[in-house]
Amino acid sequence: MLDPKQSKARQKRLLVAMHEQRLDAIVVGAPHHVYYFGAFMTGWLHQSAFVLFADGRSWLVTANECATGTAADEVASFEAQWLATQRQEQPIVVAAKVREVLVARRASRVGFDASQMTSQLALMDDFEFEPIDQTLWQQRRVKDADELILIERAIRASEAMYAKAREIIEPGVQELDVFNALHAAAVKSTGEPMTALLGNDFRCAAGGGAARNNRAAQDGELYILDLGPTYRGYFADNCRTFAVNRKPTDAQMRAWDGVVSSFPILESMAKPGARCREIYQAIHGHLEQHTGLRMPHHLGHGIGLQPHEFPHLNPKWDDVLMEGEVFAVEPGIYSPELNAGIRIENNYVVTKTGVRKLLDSPMDLT
Repeated sequence: MLDPKQSKARQKRLLVAMHEQRLDAIVVGAPHHVYYFGAFMTGWLHQSAFVLFADGRSWLVTANECATGTAADEVASFEAQWLATQRQEQPIVVAAKVREVLVARRASRVGFDASQMTSQLALMDDFEFEPIDQTLWQQRRVKDADELILIERAIRASEAMYAKAREIIEPGVQELDVFNALHAAAVKSTGEPMTALLGNDFRCAAGGGAARNNRAAQDGELYILDLGPTYRGYFADNCRTFAVNRKPTDAQMRAWDGVVSSFPILESMAKPGARCREIYQAIHGHLEQHTGLRMPHHLGHGIGLQPHEFPHLNPKWDDVLMEGEVFAVEPGIYSPELNAGIRIENNYVVTKTGVRKLLDSPMDLT
């Protein structure tokens, strides 16, 4: 789990923004924000809340029992279930608890995130509210040491999944069987269930999508596996493409060469201060020139507590890379001739002078 000492340090950084915005308190109810600042992981059927006051003191409310080992100075609890029945009104109950502590501490200007609980709190007219999601997203860009440990553990699960995929992909294998085998490989790798559904892409002869029932891989098809395993709240996100029969065509190999040769461009350009839009444009142009095909999607995005975070390697944003960010890069091209496309995705952390690749898995089609 996250280190309470590191979460305390994150609280101190949040205090700077709180004072700049002249807030008396900040309230977060989204589970990933509670975890980030409170070092407490909310159960998937439960609600919780974390409050940081301008004097640096923190308060946490958790389901059923007061959690221990958190980064909060004070912990309260509420009844999330009665006689083993989950209460559907938990957001309202937690909001009432938060209101009590804010009133007791005489908070007036309150920052809050977008969550089920704070939507109920915002209906109360006791406070002047200020949305702070942009502040939280920006703070979460740079990953602390405890976060990086969890991300890398999720990435190790990806490596185990790709190793299993190389064992089982062949003509006739069912997409659902591949999905189930890869899920099992991830869980065995981490030694515990994942903290989110295993998402992303598990289809052959398609650009992406969930595994399909009664769909078998066919000779000559390409199989895109874009994997998003999670470990204790943190996401990996990476991709490999396999030739189902292990005999890629000349066209598939030319396309693969174009995609794989994108990564040296990324690695030469990516460093603190680099503009993500410029990296996108360079690789988009390289793919079009090398293959004659246009990349129809983003080049990449940050990963962490959510599968898509800052920075965005996407022309719709103009983000600038920061030291300590972790991001995914996924050049891809698709056409009927390729049956259906090639996407390769690696994960990187931004260092002082460039980037370090976090995923160690072969990129070849066989």
